Amino acid sequence: MGQVNAVIAGIPRLRDGGSFTLTSGITADEPIRLGTNATTVNAAIEGFVRSAATELPRGLRINAVSPTMLEEARESFGPYFRGFEAAPGARVALAYSRSVEGAETGRVYKVH
Repeated sequence: MGQVNAVIAGIPRLRDGGSFTLTSGITADEPIRLGTNATTVNAAIEGFVRSAATELPRGLRINAVSPTMLEEARESFGPYFRGFEAAPGARVALAYSRSVEGAETGRVYKVH
């Protein structure tokens, strides 16, 4: 609930037309062994983003970035993501830029 609570707390503090960008992950679409918690949280974040976009006031926007495993984290997390392609952090950063600087809301930018 951390990201959801941050949005709720941020609504009165964000300037009109401001943007929230949350982070989910590939396990929302592709569950892994020992990853039930991650799948549950990631799917919930994505559902929250799609729904909250319809209710946010004052032109506020909300999106999520859903990356696969980062190349930079392959050494630590690779064993959990066998058969998954990794993405470079720089490519994932582009999705965050698109979310913050773009005009869309209620989107989940998948980098996988």
